[in-house]
Amino acid sequence: MRVGTAMSAGETARDRVLEDHELTAIWHASDAYGFPFGPFYKLLMLTAQRRGEVTGMRWSELDFETKTWTIPANRAKNGRLQAVPLSDLAISIIETLPRRARCDFVFTTNGRTAISGYSKPKKHLDADTGVTEWRIHDLRRTAASGMARMGTPPYVVEKVLNHISGTISGVAAVYNRYGYDAEKREALDKWAAYVGALIDDKAPS
Repeated sequence: MRVGTAMSAGETARDRVLEDHELTAIWHASDAYGFPFGPFYKLLMLTAQRRGEVTGMRWSELDFETKTWTIPANRAKNGRLQAVPLSDLAISIIETLPRRARCDFVFTTNGRTAISGYSKPKKHLDADTGVTEWRIHDLRRTAASGMARMGTPPYVVEKVLNHISGTISGVAAVYNRYGYDAEKREALDKWAAYVGALIDDKAPS
């Protein structure tokens, strides 16, 4: 199964959905990079969350028993708390990460602040993979497109992305406070399984 299509003439980077071989190249290059940017790129791919939310991930936000990452409202772009189901593949990555004493940030190199400075690692990634004309945000779009192609309903994809729903509107939007947690978990688990098969060269064509 192809996740996306290559950019056509006139298509902007904001429309970019990465091809399977591009995802694979980014994943394997991330293996070589190691902490912090290697696992950072992988978790962007697997969770479909925003760059700043993944960068600012805290250990205190992670529940390994329920396999859930809770992004508090004050860190979410739209100001709404977001419960992100973590696939087994995502958990396996997080469990390998170094943990600094007295520091809650997952992605930190100094033990005081979260990582920043994405431009230089991204340039190296582009050069090493040959994947060009893409932005970090495109990993999120690619995950969303992949989930949709696997049959995830649009309103569930919106919940995974923590978007204010465009598919549930009006009175229904006011009264529908169901979190779709089970549906979100199913969608992200299926996506992670697809990515896992892809990097093992077992994904369906």
